[in-house]
Amino acid sequence: MATIDILDAQGKKSGTRDLAADIFEAPVSVPLMHQVVVAGLAGLRAGTHSTKTRGDVSGGGKKPWRQKGTGRARQGSIRSPQWVGGGVAHGPHPRDHSMRVNKKMRKGALRSALTDALTSGKLALVSEIAFDEPKTKRATELLSALGLDGKVLVVLAQPTDDGAVEKSFRNLADVKISYAGGLGTYDVLWADRVLVTTAALDALEGSTPEAQQGSGPEARQGSTPEAGDAE
Repeated sequence: MATIDILDAQGKKSGTRDLAADIFEAPVSVPLMHQVVVAGLAGLRAGTHSTKTRGDVSGGGKKPWRQKGTGRARQGSIRSPQWVGGGVAHGPHPRDHSMRVNKKMRKGALRSALTDALTSGKLALVSEIAFDEPKTKRATELLSALGLDGKVLVVLAQPTDDGAVEKSFRNLADVKISYAGGLGTYDVLWADRVLVTTAALDALEGSTPEAQQGSGPEARQGSTPEAGDAE
């Protein structure tokens, strides 16, 4: 069974913890993760881009000149695509870009990403993250003490009551906050380091009521369609 060190806020080891084999020892499938991430990003596209065809632009009801005898190429309308002000040929139109990915695939992709994060050494476990008040300096000191740099994903069990933790990290450009119930494959793959609290790990492994619900804030907001499928 895989294990991970538990660190305190000062970056010192305070113990070890066994990790659930079905989540952190899953087969790593790169094609599956790619398919789920592409589907998630496609679902975020608005699909509202539109162009006008020759039938949508105004004007052009009359043939510009007669068919033969002018020496010029035959033209049927001044709103054909080759004319300035004419319609657009084969342009984009409103459409739904979403791609269907079933629940089993989303679960497998997230487990693959978490397993890869553990084996590659980018996963870190901290006992607790708690701030009395929003302070970006405190967040920076915490990341420095834990030796985390680059793009960091901080995974919490659920939103804090006063929002102090989220507000402390939000001014850091390379830090993203996620919750156990709304964790997505893209978030894990995006990060260079993944910082998880023990409470969030409990939720991911299904040992708390929050994990059984599987409806974190990010999943409700629909930021990543593959969110909330680790259980």
